[in-house]
Amino acid sequence: MKKPLADALSARGYDKLTPVQEAVTNPELGQADLLVSAQTGSGKTVGFGLAIAPTLLGDDDSFGPAAAPLALIIAPTRELALQVKRELAWLYANTGAIVASCVGGMDMRDERRALSRGAHIVVATPGRLRDHIMRGSIDLSSLRAAVLDEADEMLDLGFREDLEFILAESPETRRTLLFSATVPRSIATLAKKYQNDAVRVTTLEEKSQHTDIAYRAMNVAAHDGENAIINVLRYYESPNALVFCNTRALVNRLTTRLSNRGFSVVALSGELSQTERTHALQAMRDGRARVCVATDVAARGIDLPKLDLVVHAELPQQP
Repeated sequence: MKKPLADALSARGYDKLTPVQEAVTNPELGQADLLVSAQTGSGKTVGFGLAIAPTLLGDDDSFGPAAAPLALIIAPTRELALQVKRELAWLYANTGAIVASCVGGMDMRDERRALSRGAHIVVATPGRLRDHIMRGSIDLSSLRAAVLDEADEMLDLGFREDLEFILAESPETRRTLLFSATVPRSIATLAKKYQNDAVRVTTLEEKSQHTDIAYRAMNVAAHDGENAIINVLRYYESPNALVFCNTRALVNRLTTRLSNRGFSVVALSGELSQTERTHALQAMRDGRARVCVATDVAARGIDLPKLDLVVHAELPQQP
């Protein structure tokens, strides 16, 4: 492992790597393309940050002046992309890396200026990245590594065309890492088309992960659903609770009802602006809000500390 990254991990209190981090940094993998099965919460952001470091830095411990990006990290949602950017910023802080982002909901002119100044690593959402490529504001010719984070979710959200466009525009010599909670046929097809003899990495963690979660199923008449959610939140008194809804309409209705009942509550859904979404997450992190009502797409992969309770206000639409 590169010394600047080892020092950053040490400063953060890491005394050992998670199984997925150990697996993807195995020296035997060399510069191979990877298809990694990894759940949210397994430490995969730090994992792929460590995995691509030798590809980006070569024999050096620090980067030269920033120009066209050397690495591209693609994530399905704005929140996840910005979270990845924050993680990579501290992990690569001692290498002099400049990390930029290209995500929907942000000012495109600011992003263009940042890209024109140069960046070593760019973290992006698929749609916004495709816009930048088509407008000529990002140059992928120097790309050494591309990481697709939550690849299965990106395909579920309809980003296949954008991803294929982006990968086709980047050099064939790049190293490509696909991280996906599941590996359905669509992911296997994508891997076969855009990776070179990818090594499949599966950690034992998948079989034993989340064994500390207790599941409760409650039979409730449809008209009593919202009252039941209020009672559950009061009963468990969790420092942080997340309530999942399938529609934005229910997010809005439940947020209003909980607010009227005296809960410190924030909403998270696709119809909110990026600023509103950022403020909502920050309120949860610093304790000003105790309940977050969200659509599952908006909340995918976000990290909330002290999250003791998750309520499905409606049954998930996908297994």
